[in-house]
Amino acid sequence: MWAADRFEAYDSSHVTVLVVFVIGIAAVIALGHRCRDTPAAEIVSRSAAVAVVAVTVPMQLLQFTPAEWSLQTSLPLQLCDFAWMVAAHALWTRNRTTTTITWLWGLTLTMQGMLTPDLVSPFPEPRFLMFWIMHVLIIWAGFWLVPGLGTGPTWSTYRRAIAATLAWLAGVLVFNAVVGTNYGYVNRKPARASLLDVLPEWPWYVGVEIAVLIFVWALLVAPWALRRPEAAPGPGH
Repeated sequence: MWAADRFEAYDSSHVTVLVVFVIGIAAVIALGHRCRDTPAAEIVSRSAAVAVVAVTVPMQLLQFTPAEWSLQTSLPLQLCDFAWMVAAHALWTRNRTTTTITWLWGLTLTMQGMLTPDLVSPFPEPRFLMFWIMHVLIIWAGFWLVPGLGTGPTWSTYRRAIAATLAWLAGVLVFNAVVGTNYGYVNRKPARASLLDVLPEWPWYVGVEIAVLIFVWALLVAPWALRRPEAAPGPGH
C-alpha cells in the first residue's frame, strides 16, 4: 500500500508513523512512571541512549555516500542533527540541562518537522527511515525523561536551552549565507507547506519564531519549575 514514487504529507506511511508515535508516547511515560526512582530507570535510559546512537549514526553516515550526498541536505546541521546527540547525552547522564533542551526542542521544533515534514523520499528509502526514526526517538526521549522519570526543567536550564538554540541559529545563519544552503530553514522558508507559511517573510519570520519559542518554552517549563525550588537537588545540572 506504500508503493509511491514520493512521500506526501498525511499519506498512509505518514499516518502510520504518527499513530505509532502517539502510542509510543503513552508507553514511554507509563514505563517511566514504573521505573522512576528504581535501578531500572538507569538501565533503560542508558540502553535507550545506546539505541539512539546505534540507529542514528549509520543513517547519518549514509548521507555521505555518493548515492545520497547533497550539499543542501546531507551535512549534520539541522537542529534535529544536534537534538539526537543532546537526547543521547540526556538519556545516558540524566543531565537536567540536556534533558530540558531535548524536551523543548522535541515538543516544538522536532514536532513541527513531524507535522509538516519537508520530505520527498517514500517508505522504505533511507532518507524516509532516517527522518522519522530520528524525529520520533528525540521526542520519545523527552517524554521518557520529563513526564516519565520526572527530571523536570528549571528556569536555569530554560535559559541555557535558549542560549544553546541561539548559538546554533547564529552558526547556521552564517554557514547558509556563505555556502548558499538553507539548513534549519533560517535563511528562507521551505518549498513545501509548513507552519512558517503563516509568518512574515525573511528575516522577520526568524525573529517572530524566536519570540514564539521563548514564550511557548516558558509554558512548557513552568509546570515543572514552579513546583520545585530552583536549587533543589536532582540528576545533573
